Amino acid sequence: MFQIGDLVIYGNTGVCRVEGYTTPKECSTLKGMEESRQYYVLSPVYQNGVIYAPVENPKVFMRAVISADEANRLIDSMPSVDAKAFHSSKMQELKAHYQAASNTHKCADLVELSMSIYAKKQYAVQQNRKFGQVDEHYMKQTEEMLYGEFATALGIEKADVPTYIEDRLRGAGECE
Repeated sequence: MFQIGDLVIYGNTGVCRVEGYTTPKECSTLKGMEESRQYYVLSPVYQNGVIYAPVENPKVFMRAVISADEANRLIDSMPSVDAKAFHSSKMQELKAHYQAASNTHKCADLVELSMSIYAKKQYAVQQNRKFGQVDEHYMKQTEEMLYGEFATALGIEKADVPTYIEDRLRGAGECE
């Protein structure tokens, strides 16, 4: 069970803060739900709104935000990621591939997915072709999720994440 103040990843919403707990008896928003069931009150960090998620057996994936050490390890591993672009002429197949990779909610999988879509974009540019809308959508979604979690873990602004990654990777190649 998460504690008040914990930062969690909640499905595709991304980083949320656990603000408290409630039940349908205490919260009119939950009227009609099983009265004995307890819900987390979640506040998305990078979006507006409030989310009520069941404490037991949530329908949406939920886990703790990674640590700063884990974020830095993932960033440091980026040059060794074998990011292969996934190509399909069938839009449903392409969506299913991207959705399967993002639904693991593992940062390593999201890094690989982001890098593979980026490789596909670079290939499209080289071939003077248009980058697909499905590819663009999943690239943005994956970056939003990764950048939000990295920013939270590292204690930096979300907008500073790309520069942080570049600087860290550039520094990894230099001798001390």
